[in-house]
Amino acid sequence: MTKTTAAGLALLCGAALAHPALAADLPARAAPPVFTQVPVFDWTGFYAGVNLGYGTGSDGRRFTDPTYGTVAPGDASGGIVGGGQVGYAYQFTPGSGFVAGLEADIQGTGFGRRRAGLVDTLPFTDVSPSLDWFGTARGRLGYAFDRFLVYGTAGFTYGGGSLPSVASTYAGTLPDTLRTGWTAGGGLEYAVTDRLSARIEGLYVNLDRRGGTGGVTYDTATTAFYGVSRSQYEFGLIRAGLNYRFSAF
Repeated sequence: MTKTTAAGLALLCGAALAHPALAADLPARAAPPVFTQVPVFDWTGFYAGVNLGYGTGSDGRRFTDPTYGTVAPGDASGGIVGGGQVGYAYQFTPGSGFVAGLEADIQGTGFGRRRAGLVDTLPFTDVSPSLDWFGTARGRLGYAFDRFLVYGTAGFTYGGGSLPSVASTYAGTLPDTLRTGWTAGGGLEYAVTDRLSARIEGLYVNLDRRGGTGGVTYDTATTAFYGVSRSQYEFGLIRAGLNYRFSAF
């Protein structure tokens, strides 16, 4: 073996021995990134919640009594409205899309009694039943922008209350304490978490006309008039609410 051949073999052996060390010094190949799909929000499911707001009653409409003339009932004052709601919503396409559903609620009111009015210059007391509570059963239809939901709502409403203590002084026929009617409105809801959402909602409520018979009664002991307002009980309200969403089917 010549000196040249021996030198070449020595170089080859040295390169082979050095290769693992060189490979260890090279940076490791990076693993491909893993993409995790962000879940889209879905409004589908049952929910229940609470609400609190403010309502304003309608003005009493004047009417004419055949004996005593023009009667000006008092206005219904505003007050607190609060209660709870339950419902179900179905979203047709998760993420963004139309949402339909049904909702029912029951409310207590703080403005159900009309103020005193006048017959000419003498006091008049409306002995119609108060509106101490009301409830609604409504359909809802809206459009969701992921966690934001804009919706309209309409349906059936009912309500009731009690007669004032002076109602026994009235000689005519008193109306029923239960009333029925319709309601419509809309709102905006935002899903704070996957389970909890907050909303603000406005409603117009119109309860059917409930009028007694017998006209106006004059009480000589109190020099005051008593009668039944012949107007519908209608009012608007705005309320904020919180809902807890349960799992869908």
